Amino acid sequence: MKNNIFKYIFIIFAVVIVIFAIYMIYFRKDSNENINEIESSEEVKEVKDLRLGISNFDTLNPLLSNNKEVLNIDKIIFEPLMTIDKDYKLQKCLATECSKTSDTTYIIKIDNDKKWHNDSSLIAKDINFTIERLKEGNSIYSYNVEKISNVEILDSETIKITLTEEVPFFEYNLTFPILPSNYYVGEDFNSSTKIPIGTGMYKIDSIVDSIITLKKNENWWNIKNKNPKIETIQIKLYSEIGELYNNFKMGNTDIFTSSNSNLEQYIGTIGYVKNAYKGREFDYLAFNCEDDILSDKAVRKAINCCIDKANIVSSIFGDTKIQNDFPLDYGNYLYDPNIIKLQYSEEEAKNILQDAGWEYKYNSWQKTENYRTKRLNFTLTVEANDGERIAVAENIKEQLARLGIKISIKKVSDRQFQNTLENKNYEMILAGVYNSFSPDISSFLTGDNLQNYNNEEISKLINESKNISDENLLKEKYKKIQEIFFDEQPFIGLYRNKVYIVKNRALSGEVNGNNYFSYYNLEDWNRI
Repeated sequence: MKNNIFKYIFIIFAVVIVIFAIYMIYFRKDSNENINEIESSEEVKEVKDLRLGISNFDTLNPLLSNNKEVLNIDKIIFEPLMTIDKDYKLQKCLATECSKTSDTTYIIKIDNDKKWHNDSSLIAKDINFTIERLKEGNSIYSYNVEKISNVEILDSETIKITLTEEVPFFEYNLTFPILPSNYYVGEDFNSSTKIPIGTGMYKIDSIVDSIITLKKNENWWNIKNKNPKIETIQIKLYSEIGELYNNFKMGNTDIFTSSNSNLEQYIGTIGYVKNAYKGREFDYLAFNCEDDILSDKAVRKAINCCIDKANIVSSIFGDTKIQNDFPLDYGNYLYDPNIIKLQYSEEEAKNILQDAGWEYKYNSWQKTENYRTKRLNFTLTVEANDGERIAVAENIKEQLARLGIKISIKKVSDRQFQNTLENKNYEMILAGVYNSFSPDISSFLTGDNLQNYNNEEISKLINESKNISDENLLKEKYKKIQEIFFDEQPFIGLYRNKVYIVKNRALSGEVNGNNYFSYYNLEDWNRI
């Protein structure tokens, strides 16, 4: 009897242990699954907001702002008739059609189904209203409409634009943002306190203190093709650039753009990605092609071979500039980087001069024609108060001296420099321009250009190109122009500035930018 009692106790104890073991196995399994689910959800969790930083904010009105970064961000709120992609190709935006019907006449069609952020329809009157505001001259975009003499509204979806004169690639001027006419009825546009509305991917939701909040425009006309993952964008306003840098370091801002080449000393080197693209400031060495000696293209090409641009960039600018050969060498799809051109080579420079009949004797390159001896001695003009260009001039002087080409540097006042440019009273001059978005290069190579350069074939090609819409044919024309340019070398492209896009590593997605817009592919970004 006693043995049976112990037997039953043992069986009950064993059953309890088994039940407890089963319970613990399933409990731990369930707990692990829950933990894994939590960890997994944390890994894929997307934060649906983005924080952009702007310093020295003025206004969000794109026709009144003079802040470059405001105008950059404005492109996701307000849209133009035509836009520009990352290769500087022109693309239709609010315009559904843009037809050149004569040298000075364009017919532009829009779509009334495209809506403003208040759900009213885009109409032709809005285009006319915007152009009228730009004509008042208070906008950075006023230049775009400078040659427009008349705008005629043909119907609610069609306008006719007439120019005072032919403008090559005028369609690139139609990249100014459009604003609604009816929204400002009874308002003084320049002093209105209304929150501006656009037709773009995002709309302004609120402006509170130093934060402007944008919300995804669910009714955007192009949302089927580009549906942004980020629901909300906070634009954080800072009084000065140093404040922006500090907040980026502290993780309060995700991305910003800057032309500051010394960013590392302000934000360090850890925790972010910095991408650079070529800016619009293009510096070059211009020759007076009517000069007795510089009219010889062999001399110009030899000088080009003597100038080590990489040395100029690294020794003077610490690689904050990027060497450049041609006005369109900033990412424009019409620039052909594969064209064979002369590279830095003193030996090649000697060969070019010798083949052209020049001799090096008595420490100078000489050539006798009609009983007159010419020597390769030139004056290089530069602005006296431009320290960087003076340093560049000194560098070029030293490089050319190694080959026996002598340079005297002439430093002149700002006023004298402008007079020299206007009268073309120089042999060589260091100049710079601010490239437009248009691929028009006529000012460099035709007409009253800085170099006094004339080439009938280039002039013909440029004249033909302004009326070509076929991309492949246009590329062919521009390739031929560049081949002639590098054979003739009427000026030497030196370098251009860099612009930086700086993003926190927590911001995922490809960041592409150019001088028109810094945030291509924004619709694919996430912050995790």
